[in-house]
Amino acid sequence: MSGWIYGGAVREWLARSLAPWRFLLSLRWFLLFLAVVLVGVGTWWLGEWQFGRLDDRQEQNTVVGANAHQDPVPVDEVLAAGEPVAEDEQWAVIEATGEYDVADTVVVRYRTRDGVGGVDAVVPLVTAGGTALLVDRGWMATENRAITPEEIPAPPEGEVTITAWVRADGTGDSTAVDDRSTRAISSVEIGQALDREVYGGFVELRSEEPEPAEPLEPAEPPDLSEGPHFFYGLQWWFFGVLALGGFLYLAWDERKNGPRGERRRSQSARSIPPSTGTIAPVTNDAAGESRNAATRPNSAGSP
Repeated sequence: MSGWIYGGAVREWLARSLAPWRFLLSLRWFLLFLAVVLVGVGTWWLGEWQFGRLDDRQEQNTVVGANAHQDPVPVDEVLAAGEPVAEDEQWAVIEATGEYDVADTVVVRYRTRDGVGGVDAVVPLVTAGGTALLVDRGWMATENRAITPEEIPAPPEGEVTITAWVRADGTGDSTAVDDRSTRAISSVEIGQALDREVYGGFVELRSEEPEPAEPLEPAEPPDLSEGPHFFYGLQWWFFGVLALGGFLYLAWDERKNGPRGERRRSQSARSIPPSTGTIAPVTNDAAGESRNAATRPNSAGSP
């Protein structure tokens, strides 16, 4: 019996406590809650996606950092004709010997450094086996986007030994070669345009022996920064927390002050002055009657 009484008291207490929050069961609040849930799930997924990209970048930086500082290895140990560059070989350091074929120089347009426009020069280095290695020899500042290969400083003549970083081919329409000019380097496209066998991928020059009479600006070292992914991930999660916080604030506000629509109507009603009934206009009829009465003749016949 005491348990039944106690249970009834608890239910009554719960009913009293939850009664002010009953508005949350309305369709309007259900839809708002559903929207917040969708926003929360979306921002959580986007944050996880950014942190996943951060993990990938960190793994890539580990490989690149190790490759970029290793001792040079023969080019045939890393690259092969017609084969793409393996992911774990990005920025590996290779050594190769051959002769530059200056006549097949390809200009890479739209290469900007520190806000200055310029071009890169890709020259095939023909090795002893006959396969050509595409060497990005460096950058040259120029305002002329239609620069020709003949305007670029020439590489060393005769046999040359180089060390260089391995890079993977570019993709997309930007790799198309037109009149020995392109916007992105692809060994497939350049090999077809020059009609010669080339190693897969290309290399960015670190050093060449003998040195050229007029060197180009050397390739920039690999970027080992982690990018903005960490802060982007936090930003997406913050948006999710903000959406939940906004929902809780609106619910608390309505619980405390009532629905906003009713409050606006109440405020509008209070802004109208109270009615005092119909106010009859003031006329001068009584005064007119007095004036008329004054003009009536008296008993003596005079006004």
